[in-house]
Amino acid sequence: MENFKQLGVKDNFVKAISELNIIQPTEIQNQVIPLLLQGNTDLVAQAQTGTGKTAAFGLPLLHRIVAKSKEVQGLILCPTRELGQQIAKQLFKFTKYSDKIFVESVFGGVQIEPQISALRRPTHIVVATPGRLIDLVKRKAVDLRKVKTVILDEADEMLSMGFKKELDEILTMLPAIESKWLFSATMPDGIQKIVKRHLSGQAIKIEINKKRQVNRNIDHQFLICEEKEKLHILIQMLNADPKARGVVFCKTKSAAQTLAKQLQAKNIAADAIQGDLKQVERDKVMRAFKKENLRILVATDLAARGIDIEALAFVVHYQLPDKDEYYTHRSGRTARAGNRGISLALITSPEIKQIRWFEKTLGISFKQIRRSK
Repeated sequence: MENFKQLGVKDNFVKAISELNIIQPTEIQNQVIPLLLQGNTDLVAQAQTGTGKTAAFGLPLLHRIVAKSKEVQGLILCPTRELGQQIAKQLFKFTKYSDKIFVESVFGGVQIEPQISALRRPTHIVVATPGRLIDLVKRKAVDLRKVKTVILDEADEMLSMGFKKELDEILTMLPAIESKWLFSATMPDGIQKIVKRHLSGQAIKIEINKKRQVNRNIDHQFLICEEKEKLHILIQMLNADPKARGVVFCKTKSAAQTLAKQLQAKNIAADAIQGDLKQVERDKVMRAFKKENLRILVATDLAARGIDIEALAFVVHYQLPDKDEYYTHRSGRTARAGNRGISLALITSPEIKQIRWFEKTLGISFKQIRRSK
């Protein structure tokens, strides 16, 4: 389809998303939106981060909400605070010209009382991390008895964070449920078990071609060097364009923390987000980065889930990811809102095999660059 109106999206939502420069549907949106607008159904969709999933499930969900009713009718489960806040923010923007649909984001790592207070207001959709949602249910702060649609976003990440028990518990406490929509980048055994246990045998299954998922405005590059040379090359690159801002990815928490300190020692405004940070510390780093008090964010793959910052010139893979979907997620931090961006991998000679693998599985092309003298 060429536009969202042809997919069946109401004019008031089309007007709102057009102002966000969401004009031409992505593949996941093309396939999912018409199906979900038809009526009650269970759906299993395999698609990477950064492919437009929020609009793919968010627009059909908004169509299903009865604004005059004050009950929670939609539930979205996601792995991290940042992703939850991002989803809630997007849904709010989608409703600019529609009846007021109220969305509340709740998550762990912060005091629960303000969230309990917020949920006393009329709330139509709750976006939640699984653990915090169960805490709120036990305190009778949120009523899920009228929820008709539940969405699991980035289900594989929720499993990898140890939320299987919580997901099973939540999915069995929804007496009025009519539709269950699961979105996941990968389909490990744990996801298959959830699908088999909680979704109907007639659930529609959709898998988006990996080779169509990577943003075409990204220039993929790699530079071959020794491991001990990476820091010097990264600093050289950053000094060559002092105004350019970006994210540098590491595989481990300790590597991210060490690299951030090394960059700080070279007077580069950098800091790290990784899993061991307390929520208040993480929030402080993200605020500084968004306000441009920090130039470089050093991140691990899981910690970077849900961050949404525009105008980033580049991402650097200081350590290559193990999975191709992680590469898609990492590189998708740049080239937003129609801009071009650079995804640079600093690799050792043996890792060229992994670059060729990404080219093959993701349908992208890498350009080798040489280090400057």
